[in-house]
Amino acid sequence: MVVAMNGTPQDAARSNSDSAEESLRMVSSQPQGNEPISDEELRPQVLDGFIGQPRLKAQLQLFLDAARKRDTPPDHILMAGPPGLGKTTLAMIVANELGVAIRVTSGPAIQHAGDLASILSSLDVGEVLFIDEIHRLPRPAEELLYIAMEDFRVDVMVGKGPGASSIPLTLPRFTVIGATTREGMLPSPLRARFGFTAHLDFYPSDELEKLIERSAAVLGLSLDPGAARQLSLRSRGTPRIANRLLRRVRDWATVHELDSIDTDAVHDALALYQIDSEGLDRLDIAVLRAIVTSFNGGPVGLNNLAAMVGEEADTVETVCEPYLVREGFLVRTPKGRVATAKAWEHLGLTPRDDVSQLT
Repeated sequence: MVVAMNGTPQDAARSNSDSAEESLRMVSSQPQGNEPISDEELRPQVLDGFIGQPRLKAQLQLFLDAARKRDTPPDHILMAGPPGLGKTTLAMIVANELGVAIRVTSGPAIQHAGDLASILSSLDVGEVLFIDEIHRLPRPAEELLYIAMEDFRVDVMVGKGPGASSIPLTLPRFTVIGATTREGMLPSPLRARFGFTAHLDFYPSDELEKLIERSAAVLGLSLDPGAARQLSLRSRGTPRIANRLLRRVRDWATVHELDSIDTDAVHDALALYQIDSEGLDRLDIAVLRAIVTSFNGGPVGLNNLAAMVGEEADTVETVCEPYLVREGFLVRTPKGRVATAKAWEHLGLTPRDDVSQLT
């Protein structure tokens, strides 16, 4: 991949700095001076403090320990999994464990190959470059990244026309951490250049309970026994959702002047936000109710279902269906979506006789 620029290689390395500035930021995992930790600063700083994903933690610990003993930057890391499971947090932990700076950008923020070239040329030895949603990089930037990850160089085109020449710009050894929610959309050449792939899974409720208790301690909240358990059961196996619900319950406790949050406070607060005991929200319930009451349990096509609940088909398919299918409320069949007996019972209705075979 050759990046066409005018002037010297040094000028070429700086020519896109303005356009890349908004797509790149330096992140420190530590508060600066007397700066207080904000409510959003719930991420652990070290791998031992990361709750959940025990097998992945063991793999990553070995991976980082080996790199430290060799005193070389580790191989590039790909983190794949659904949103909200801790990919960004783990990337920051990796940089913190290695004692190096981390540069943060995202696939959609990089519009041109020159933007990426400017970022790469500004890296120091051992630094971590974190690219979120890496599957959304434009094709020219992907091809540039191939060479940078493997050969640690960027080919810069100096001049135009017949007199143009390509000058390789050597890069220091660095580590790319890519995060993606759609691993299948990554081109094979890019995926093959990652030395370690971390797959993050949904959290069981007991691990989420520990995470909620830790977050409550960071926020200075007092949780009664059972409150964290109730929150974990409604968090859809996702730490980001768990922390979000905890903050909403904190709002409830603040307004009602509660010294401690109990299970009744959790129930009342989440009832206000229309989140039930299974973690289903307003749209989830609307989808299930439409299938059961309007289509007699299904099967029903996606477009008809979306029209019935007043949402876009993509929203129903990407936001609601994955959790409903995973928890056994919904089944996808060749003829359409079908509600299971669990969905009928959750709505307080008696399922059809032929529905039991779907559970």
